[in-house]
Order: sequence, then structure tokens, then C-alpha cells
Amino acid sequence: MSAVPQPEQPVLLREERGGVTRLTMNRPQQMNLLTSEMLDALQAAFEAIAKDPGVHVVVLAAAGKGFCAGHDLKEIRALGEQPKIEALFHKCSRMMQSITNLPQPVIARVHGAAAAAGCQLVAQCDLAVASEAAKFTTPGVTWGFFCSTPGVAVGRNLLRKHAMEMLLTGDVIGPQQALEWGLVNRVVPVEQLDAELEKLARQIAEKPPATVAAGKRAFYQQMDLGIARAYEMASNVIASSFAHPEGREGMDAFIEKRPPNWK
Repeated sequence: MSAVPQPEQPVLLREERGGVTRLTMNRPQQMNLLTSEMLDALQAAFEAIAKDPGVHVVVLAAAGKGFCAGHDLKEIRALGEQPKIEALFHKCSRMMQSITNLPQPVIARVHGAAAAAGCQLVAQCDLAVASEAAKFTTPGVTWGFFCSTPGVAVGRNLLRKHAMEMLLTGDVIGPQQALEWGLVNRVVPVEQLDAELEKLARQIAEKPPATVAAGKRAFYQQMDLGIARAYEMASNVIASSFAHPEGREGMDAFIEKRPPNWK
């Protein structure tokens, strides 16, 4: 007797708890890649939350060992043509900006690796709490596609030379270095991560929501003038990199688990 196929779990889980909404990216076997499906799910969730007065704080979490490994190179390679790749990155940029435009503060719960657009996602959130097991990298340059769109968010969190070091080397930085460089707010042992997040989320959730929303909006308006234009440009640049022969070779090498062969 054959087993009955089990329905696939939702790509994004939502949990409510006293004014705090927890969104959990739920593709652990794929390191919660920012596929088109995941981007759509996040976009829909943020749009719904923006209209929900019962939500005061959002925690963005992830299932499995890692937080988020960025975009799905197999999906990008299959898209092939630059306009189609650009459309994917414009979708991602729209989702990232939705975090900034959200009235409620968003806290990233980073328990493991955050790479490329996953690192961008951490940087885009208003706050981030990391475990001692977390690590961060923007490794695109190593594979022939500079992390231009992650650079928009990372470059607005870190000092320029720190951001450029991450973008130019692709090196992995640990949680303490991420804390020193301004990518995360707090670093705690893995077993204390949820308690620390609960404490921070509750502290913010108790503040008057209209005041918080207005303050958040004003902060980004005066800090990030021109971010939409920056994302438009960066989306075009990164899409061009993926469509370029170097990007295609880099994707093939990454997927095939071999060193790239630059010609």
C-alpha cells in the first residue's frame, strides 16, 4: 500500500502573538532561497500587514539551518534573457522596499547563514538580532555577478569601506564583526535568540503604533532619499551581470560545484 502524498507546506508561515507577527520563510531544504514564489509570498504578507492595525511589530525568521541563501541561481539561469532577469530583480527590489515602507518595525531573526540577497534582507530590516551561529556574505563577485542589489541595503547600514570589503572580496563575516560593522543590533547564544527577540519586540510593541509608524517613515525619508532610483539602477546592473557570459559561467560553476572557468 503506497503512502498518501503529503501536501507541501506553505512557503511562508505567519504566526500572531499579542501584536507581534512572526513570518517564517519555510523552504529549509533550499536554504529559503528568494525564488519568485518566496518573493510573492513576502510581498503579499507585507501588504496585508501594512493594513492590519493589530500588528505592531514584525519578526522575519527562517526555518532550517540557514536564514537565506539569496536568489535561486537555477531559476535565474532558466530565465536566460536579461529582461526576464531584470523583472525578477525588480520584484525583489519592490519587496525589499516594502519592508522600509511598512508602518511597523521589522526585526530580522538571523539564526544561521545569510548570503547575497539573504544578507540584503537582513540589512533591509529595521533591526536584526543574530545568534552566535550566524554568518554573512555577499559572494556574487566570486562567481561573476557583483552583488549590486545587496549593496544598496548593505551600503546603507555599514560604513562604505566595510561594505565595499564585503562586496569586493565575498568574504564571510561572523556575527561579532557584523555587530561591530553595524549589520546587526545584537548577538546572543543560539539558545537565547528567541528570548532576546521577544524582549525587543515587546519593548517596541508597547510603544504607540502611530508614533512609531510616523517616526519610522520620517527616519527613512531623511536618510534614504533616492533609494528607489538606487534599486532601479542596481537591478539593471545585477541582471546584466547574470545575463553576461561571466555570470552564466559562474552560475554553472556554482550549481555544478566546481571552480569557475573565466575566459
